[in-house]
Amino acid sequence: MAYPNAHCELNFSTPLELLVAVILSAQCTDERVNQVTPALFARYPSAADYAAADRAELEELIRPTGFFRNKASSLIRLGAALVERHDGEVPGTLEELVRLPGVGRKTANVVLGEAFGVPGITVDTHFSRLTRRWLWTDSDDPVKIEHEVGELFPRKEWTMLSHRVIFHGRRICHARKPACGACPLAKDCPSYGIGPTEFDLAAKLVKGPERDHLLELVTNS
Repeated sequence: MAYPNAHCELNFSTPLELLVAVILSAQCTDERVNQVTPALFARYPSAADYAAADRAELEELIRPTGFFRNKASSLIRLGAALVERHDGEVPGTLEELVRLPGVGRKTANVVLGEAFGVPGITVDTHFSRLTRRWLWTDSDDPVKIEHEVGELFPRKEWTMLSHRVIFHGRRICHARKPACGACPLAKDCPSYGIGPTEFDLAAKLVKGPERDHLLELVTNS
């Protein structure tokens, strides 16, 4: 198996920390978010702390994640909404989560799957790209993709499915130049050939800590 240990790559210890980290991850890498969140979480341990945050201080802390002014506004409004509607706690249903400021279905599904054990499909840019390449869907609408892919797999598998697809998109099936010739799924991929098919060239494109393992899967197959 290519990604037996696929997981959420954002660091967190509470549902609130995860929710904040996912909001910060918009247009930003998980690695960069993880560099920012230790100081952020220490400074704002509760929803009430975000609600009462000094905007300038909060913006400075999250500046490296990009779009920091919009994200600061979302976090302040999120904190206030959690305090007003949920006694400062992160709710555990999709319906309640998507009503919160800055929270869409993708963010809600990440939080549900990771913090509450509720299966969900996370349609980020990687998931959207790969599911179209694999012909699981022909839509570019995240909600349609979520529902169409959800019909193909048992509900209990949705969260891990999301992790594995996203892992594959980050490590091998890149947007501009997928590593087709070094892909363990190449034999079954209807889009094989849109990237380099020669192994040595493709191998240079493979990323991530699992790189050696992934290349071994190809060379030993």
